[in-house]
Amino acid sequence: MQETSDKSEMVASPKAPLKGSGAMFDNMAKRYDLLNRLMSFGVDKRWRKRTVLSLGLEPGNKVLDLATGTGDLAIDIAKRSPGVTVVGVDPSIKMLEIGIAKIKKAKLDDRITMEQGVGEDLPFEDNTFDAVTIAFGIRNCTDRPQALQEMRRVVRPGGRVGILELSEPKGGFMAPFARFHIHQVIPRIGSWLSGAREYRYLQESIADFPSAQVFSGIIEECGLEMLELVSFSFGSCHLYLASVPEKK
Repeated sequence: MQETSDKSEMVASPKAPLKGSGAMFDNMAKRYDLLNRLMSFGVDKRWRKRTVLSLGLEPGNKVLDLATGTGDLAIDIAKRSPGVTVVGVDPSIKMLEIGIAKIKKAKLDDRITMEQGVGEDLPFEDNTFDAVTIAFGIRNCTDRPQALQEMRRVVRPGGRVGILELSEPKGGFMAPFARFHIHQVIPRIGSWLSGAREYRYLQESIADFPSAQVFSGIIEECGLEMLELVSFSFGSCHLYLASVPEKK
C-alpha cells in the first residue's frame, strides 16, 4: 500500500461502497465515535483498556492496530504504554483522516502512524511487530482466516494477538435484552444520528458473527494459541487473547 507524504491527503477509492468496505465506513466516519459511545453505553472504553493491558507491552515494542478506524485503540495503546510505537491500518480513508487529527491533538504523532490497508493483505515483513490488535473489525474482514494468518505472520514468535469483537448473546437472563439492543436500538441510533443505512449492516454483522467458542477454534486453526477468552456485558463482546507460537 502506497503511503503519501501527507497522510491527510489520501484519495478515496471511486468504487461503490460494499458491505464492510472502507468506502462504506467512509459514510459513517464523522459520527462513528459518538455512535460507539451511545451504542455501547460508554463501556467500550473499558473493553479497550482491558485489551491494552492484556498485551503485556514493554518500552520499545511495536504494535499493529488493524481496523484502527479513528484511532481510539491505537491512542489508548500509546497512552498506556510508554515507549511503545503503534501502526494503525484501516481501509477507510475518512476514518483515518479523523484518526490522524485526534493523534495530532493528543501529541502522539511521533509514536503513532496511520496507513490505509486491509487485514487480509498486510504490507509488512514477517515478524515486524511485537503484538497486534483489532477492535470491532474482524467481523468485517471478507476472509477472516486469511486475516488471522496475516496477523500470525507479521507478529514475532511469542507476541500477542488481541481481538475485541461484538457478538449476539445466545443464552442467559440478559440475552433477550442484548439481542433487542443489537436488532432494534443499534440501527435506529445509527439512522437517527447519521442517516446512514449502513448501520443496518452493523446489526446484521454482529448477529451473524460466530459464537465465542467457534471463533476461538478458528483462531487456533489459523496457527495461533488461545491464551484467554474474556466475556464482557453478558456476552455482548469478547476479548480473544492469543499468541504466536514460539519456534521449537
